[in-house]
Order: sequence, then C-alpha cells, then structure tokens
Amino acid sequence: MEAWQGLAAVPAEQPPSAVTMGNFDGVHRGHQEVLTATVDTARDRGLQAVVLTFDPHPRLVHHPEEPLVPIVSLPQRLNLIQRAGADATCVVHYTLNFASQSPEEYVRTTLVETFNAQVVVVGSDCRFGKANAGDITTLRELGAMYGFKVVEVPEVGTDSRWSSTSVRQALSEGRVADAATILGRPHEVCGEVVHGEARGRELGFPTANLSDEAQGMIPADGVYAGWFIDQDHHRWPTAISVGSNPTFEGVQRTVEAHIMNRPEEERVEDFDLYGQIVTVEFVARLRGMVAFEGVEKLIAQMGQDVAQAQAVLEGRSLAVDAVDG
Repeated sequence: MEAWQGLAAVPAEQPPSAVTMGNFDGVHRGHQEVLTATVDTARDRGLQAVVLTFDPHPRLVHHPEEPLVPIVSLPQRLNLIQRAGADATCVVHYTLNFASQSPEEYVRTTLVETFNAQVVVVGSDCRFGKANAGDITTLRELGAMYGFKVVEVPEVGTDSRWSSTSVRQALSEGRVADAATILGRPHEVCGEVVHGEARGRELGFPTANLSDEAQGMIPADGVYAGWFIDQDHHRWPTAISVGSNPTFEGVQRTVEAHIMNRPEEERVEDFDLYGQIVTVEFVARLRGMVAFEGVEKLIAQMGQDVAQAQAVLEGRSLAVDAVDG
C-alpha cells in the first residue's frame, strides 16, 4: 500500500480512483464496512482504492480544550486500513485552514483534482467542508457536477451505533469485551518492553512491562485476560495488569503482562523480551485495581487472577467486563 504524508506528496496525474474519507479512529466495524465497499467498488470498476484520513483528529483542532485520547495511533490506523485492502492512503494534515474550505472547493481540489475520483464511497452520516456544511446530498450534487458517482454505505450497528465514541467510552470504563464487539477484534496496545521494578518476579508472577510511550488507548485500571504477541508473532495467554500498583503506593501507571503456560525452560526470566516491540490484546476485564492489606493477600489474589484469565481464554468462563471495582 502506498502511503502519502500530506496532499503535496501525492504524485501528479493519479489513475482513476474510488475514494473514501474520514478520520477512521479505531477502524471499527462501521469503518470496515466503508473500507470494504471502497475496495470492492475499486476492484469491480478497475480503479485505485484510495483512503483519505486526517491527522490530528479534527476535534483536537476545533476544540483543543477538550481532551481526546485516540483509540489507535496513526501507525496502527494505517496498518488496519492496509489490512482492509486499500491501494493507497493519504494522511491529510488537518488544520483550521484546511477545514475552512467550502464543500465545493474541498471536493474539486482534493477528491477530483488530486485523486481523480470516479467514485466516492461514504457513510450515510458523512459531513465535510466548512462548518460541516456538506452532506450526502451535497456530495451527490457535486458528483453530478464533476462527473463522479457516490456510493452510500448505510449506518450499521446492532443495539447501538458502531462509533469511535462508543469504543472510547467502553475502554475508559474497562469494558474491553464491549469494545471488541464494536471493533470486530480485541483492542490492542503496542509498545516496547522495558525494565520495571521487578516486583512481579519477586512475587512469583514475572511480567513484561510496556513503555509509557505505548500506542493505543489504555483501558481503565484493572486486571484483564488477554493475549501477548511477541515480535515473532507468537501468541501467549496473558494476565494483564493496568494501573499504578496501589498496594505498594505506586504513582506511575503501567501496563504489565504476565505470560502464562510457557514451558518450564522458557520462563520469563530466561525469555528476553526487553527492547522488543510487542502487542497486548485485551479480551475481558476480571476485576478493578485495589490496594491489598499485605503481600500475602496480593499474591493469593494474583493466583486467582491467573486462573481466571486462563479459564476465560480457554472458554471455561464467561468473559464478563466488571466495571464496579
């Protein structure tokens, strides 16, 4: 997949394209429907499948005072778009100046002149141009003017709309199983394994600690069942701790993964993960993060956590996201 950083990086005289546009934060199942429709349309008509995505998130530009944590990093987003089969992606640097274009100016200069759009694929709720004045009706009118077709992908979802906002809310509450339903996959956090305080090893539960620069929204504090994927793409069942270790009055929030079921000769102390870029997948929340009265109670609870995580991952226990503790 070609990846262009900015409209100026797009080569001149692009081949005829099927284009879609959006922020695609999380690349959830609704986004996937739009991406699949774009790729299928391109293949059917002999066009290039092009995805326009924006960075930073438009809300951070229009409302910088409102905090917003991206569900996935830009590299993660591009990887997910590539998995959907896109031929090319353009990361448009989103600014107030870019946002000030009228719907007609945006369509003419970006979709038509830059990408030679023959088809534009969008969700039914699409908005574009200054003050979000453009909608699906506007796009159809401009398509008739500039000679491109519009493919509308209906809103999808079950009990509630599949949206980035819903995913972000679920993760902020630790409901990773609910987030996975909307995403169509377990939520991932990727990062480098770094040295921690080695407290888990001292307690008999050695962990791989992710750097505080890890990519992907970190779910609410708590203990989770999930999977650990190393740089060689090996998958290991894992009990994951997110939080600041309140039993030891910690202040630094960390993501720690205790890898289960490794052969005796390959325990973590002999399994050199330091410096590796790894992925942690969150399957289910087991409990909240609490401070224990004494190390013995903590060790006993950690043993229960590992057993419960194993049961969840083996399908012997229901994956229930507890959010009350």
